Amino acid sequence: MDILDDFSKRAFDIVASLFGLVCLSPVIVLLAIFIKIGSPGPIFYRGVRVGRFGEPFRVFKFRTMVINAESIGGPSTSDDDPRITRIGKSIRRYKLDELPQLINVLKGDMSLVGPRPEVLSEVEKYTQEERFLLSVRPGITDWASVRFNDEGEVLKGATDPHQAYLEKIRPEKVRLGLEYVRKRSFIVDLQILVRTVATLLDTRAHQ
Repeated sequence: MDILDDFSKRAFDIVASLFGLVCLSPVIVLLAIFIKIGSPGPIFYRGVRVGRFGEPFRVFKFRTMVINAESIGGPSTSDDDPRITRIGKSIRRYKLDELPQLINVLKGDMSLVGPRPEVLSEVEKYTQEERFLLSVRPGITDWASVRFNDEGEVLKGATDPHQAYLEKIRPEKVRLGLEYVRKRSFIVDLQILVRTVATLLDTRAHQ
């Protein structure tokens, strides 16, 4: 990606995230109320993730699990994870828990499109090649998000969801992430956004 494309990407991120936050504000407020009524705890989940160049940041996501979920389970979550709250199941089904990440995009922690941000413990295991993923801002969606839009379903029923994630999802997720970093462009970002929306609508229509 050249300097012009990089500038266009950041400008698009700012405009699109601001527009999204304004237009979706009624939905965001409504979801916040449901989460607060549905279970004790904060509205947002603010876990630490690793961003561009290895810089840590706190991600904004709607909380869909019980408080202290990270201390009573692993980093990977299946659809039948008992830590997920009742309202959390519906929010995760439609990927609505990701909406607050538009704040991270606006702040510059993330981009609309880019490899999904990982926790520090996973990044510490990166090979030298895999650390190339950290050369760009992490994103809300990428080719791996499209490919594994049903990640929770894939992990469902696993005795160890995180081990299942490492075996069934991680290799392809990393491959697709590295492919994106090498071939990224503003046009590719637009293609991924269109595919993300189409996949989400198609998947939910058949549920």
